[in-house]
Amino acid sequence: MRLFVGLGNPGAKYARNRHNIGFMAVDEIARRHGFAPWRRRFQGETSEGTLGSERVILLKPTTYMNESGRSVQEAAGFFKIAPGDVTVFHDELELPPGKVRVKIGGGIAGHNGLRSISAHIGNDYRRVRLGIGHPGVKELVHGHVLSDFAKADNEWVATLCDAVADHAALLAKGTDATFANRVHLAMQAKGFLTKDDNGKE
Repeated sequence: MRLFVGLGNPGAKYARNRHNIGFMAVDEIARRHGFAPWRRRFQGETSEGTLGSERVILLKPTTYMNESGRSVQEAAGFFKIAPGDVTVFHDELELPPGKVRVKIGGGIAGHNGLRSISAHIGNDYRRVRLGIGHPGVKELVHGHVLSDFAKADNEWVATLCDAVADHAALLAKGTDATFANRVHLAMQAKGFLTKDDNGKE
């Protein structure tokens, strides 16, 4: 069994924030693969289904970003899911918009959602880093992540979430490099990325 966690903040006013791209990705996985209706538990919302041959629990913590780890720890504990079978989808400032990288462990790069999860379950979980771009100067970062995607961004965001959902079974199977490469090729086919990069770290 796998636990796929999308990070974001709850509530309509945050729904289109760059910080909420993790929520957007798991919502699309649930929709595309016919997962069960979302239900409130573990200080979040969960939906269950299968990706390929793997049973997967989707989780959207509703604790607000900085306390995401409480929700992840509860869900992982209930289902007895080890950190190595937890995958977290989150916004990544250090990647260009639409770029995806997959890594296991490593630093948290100032991301408060990851900081909270690492504090609660350790650091050995998989991260799917969804690039949102950097505003250029540190002082603008807070406003950048907590503001909505621009209308001009909507097409690449939708394409990225579609590609993540299309290839999510590869993640569930543990073939991270293939997943990242397929997402990259899907983005490239729509003209959003040009440089060759298989997305593996």
